Amino acid sequence: MQYTHLGRTGLSVSRLCLGTMNFGNRTDEAESFRIMDEALEQGINFFDSANVYGGKKGEGITEQIVGRWFAQGGGRREKTVLATKVYGDMDTENWPNFSKLSAVNIKRAVEASLKRLQTDHIDLYQMHHIDRATPWEEIWQAMEQLVQEGKVIYVGSSNFAGWHIAKANEIAKSRHFLGLVSEQSLYNLNARMIELEVIPACEDYGLGLIPWSPLAGGLLGGVLSNQQSGRRTGEGVQKALEKNRSKIEAFENLCKDLGEEPADVALAWLLAHPVVTAPIIGPSSADQFSGSLHALELKLSEETMKKLDEIFPGPGGKAPEAYAW
Repeated sequence: MQYTHLGRTGLSVSRLCLGTMNFGNRTDEAESFRIMDEALEQGINFFDSANVYGGKKGEGITEQIVGRWFAQGGGRREKTVLATKVYGDMDTENWPNFSKLSAVNIKRAVEASLKRLQTDHIDLYQMHHIDRATPWEEIWQAMEQLVQEGKVIYVGSSNFAGWHIAKANEIAKSRHFLGLVSEQSLYNLNARMIELEVIPACEDYGLGLIPWSPLAGGLLGGVLSNQQSGRRTGEGVQKALEKNRSKIEAFENLCKDLGEEPADVALAWLLAHPVVTAPIIGPSSADQFSGSLHALELKLSEETMKKLDEIFPGPGGKAPEAYAW
């Protein structure tokens, strides 16, 4: 397994991050345990979750499954860099203050996550979305308290704009606090908007980028080949394919010429970006998980990278040069 530091921190994490969103939803507990065991055996030490994952509102089912896996012992918790998230609505009775990033909800949410996860600390506590109604001074005060108590080690963001990252870290700096160390964003060959401002902000402030949906929900996972072999395609992927058929045809033909699986090429493209810490792979079965490891060994040539840019051109680079002089 390959490891890298998470952003500007000294924390070493695997170059692939195990996403647990399917646990308790598409994947039952026994299979979830098998996936996590296999991940740890292969050296993947970076696991990502969220308090809202698992299908039933307010129950945090995915975190519960991860917690019961930790409870088996064998060094599972000690070997794992645990990331989870706060923001989503966890109340089932429509009461206020059970969502977003008020100090009250951050305190409540972290205590609930720790209980479900059966641990005394969260290694990376991520804000799942920007909360436009809560001032950063309040958010950082709450996070600083959790760090002082040892319940949170690092703080990250998810789905932030570039200026959100800048504002958050400038205010953190004024408070002599480490601030954001990572950003989790939608990023893949077919979704490159964050190259305009989010990636430059991550580079400038030393945040590690953790791409979610690296295969575009299956669109970059060999969807045309799968259809030809008779495998079913989800409705969402089918709609995306209708909009991007020419790109996907060119992409899968390029992968065939390379003799590589489309999913491996898509992951290898992300791994080649210096700001990317670890793409999130979200297998729903142990068999799906094992297929992702080859991407770590795959080095794409300059010619291949150029061809991928031609198929999926992105926004044109960084702002403002992407749209101005």
